[in-house]
Amino acid sequence: MSTHFSSFRNKHLLISIYFLCAMVAILFLSITASAGDQVNLTGKSADSKDSPPSFSQVLVDQSQGAPPRWTVSVDCIILDRIGSVNRTLVERVPGTVPLPNLSSTPGTEALNSNNFRQGFSVGGRIDVIRHGDSGYDLEVLYFQTAGWSSARSVGPDNPPNWLVMRAPGGFLQTQDHSYQAMAWDYDTKLYNAEINVRWNLYSRLTLLAGFRWVQLSEKLQGSLVPLEGFKPFWNTSTTNNLYGLQIGADGKIWERGRFSINGLIKAGAYVNNAEESTGVSIYKVLRPSSTTTNHAAFVGEIGLQCKYQVSKGLGLKVGYEALWLEGIALAPGQIRETYITQPDTVHALGVSRSGVFFHGATAGLAYSF
Repeated sequence: MSTHFSSFRNKHLLISIYFLCAMVAILFLSITASAGDQVNLTGKSADSKDSPPSFSQVLVDQSQGAPPRWTVSVDCIILDRIGSVNRTLVERVPGTVPLPNLSSTPGTEALNSNNFRQGFSVGGRIDVIRHGDSGYDLEVLYFQTAGWSSARSVGPDNPPNWLVMRAPGGFLQTQDHSYQAMAWDYDTKLYNAEINVRWNLYSRLTLLAGFRWVQLSEKLQGSLVPLEGFKPFWNTSTTNNLYGLQIGADGKIWERGRFSINGLIKAGAYVNNAEESTGVSIYKVLRPSSTTTNHAAFVGEIGLQCKYQVSKGLGLKVGYEALWLEGIALAPGQIRETYITQPDTVHALGVSRSGVFFHGATAGLAYSF
């Protein structure tokens, strides 16, 4: 089942990458069209008096020639998460195997970290743009999600099987009683802040460059249920703080009256300050370990937005957003980076690097004044 689910996720991610390539092509065509619109066959500017004014130009005329100084956008975002790390969390070993032989007896995978389906998470985004006089604008943007959470449980089996979790160094955890199950909880949170300088190159195209911070934090916890007073036997937390520079483009793909469609693409190189901490229960005593590293990471974003201009300053928006993070520490990946030597030594060998993809819908309002 885990192989099939992982294959499904990979196909879904591949489709999203194809969509990214299509968006790049559409924006490139939009850029070319924008450049061509600047000079028509008579040698006049596309924004000259011979050209019909756009709806935005009409709004400027109606406001006595005073363009807006500020644009504030507030959106609701609903994002799905795709991708994790392929790690076996629970194996089933026949209950007839004696306890001393468990460490040398292979089992059948019962739960993989790819089996978690965290679903959709709702969040909020605010985007404030200060419009300048010389074609340059300043943008400040922030969003966060409420977080993704999923729980999976294996057992208890009847007739009873051994439920086993393994880690490097010979670590083996199983249930204390046949009526116990092995339960795992997986939580993820995402935060983003950025400041960009926007250059209105053409009437249909804006280029941007700026600084971006992204934080992705995760927690993976394994427990025996019912707990019977004991703490979780495995508890891993990871925090990724990505700092870097990005470039991008915001292009108007199509416009008709009050309705328009815009495309957005951003990409940047980042330094990821990644931290991980893992607590492992050995003979019912929690043994902690932790490590920190700085390494390169990548963040890419695409968006497609449909906008309807309700009035002079107010617009309604709906769209699609996708965010790709690469070179980050995911909680399940730290299992192979945690080396446990019985009876009481836990070593953090390093920080595992992985990738994750978020995508979903957006809806909100934009007001210019």
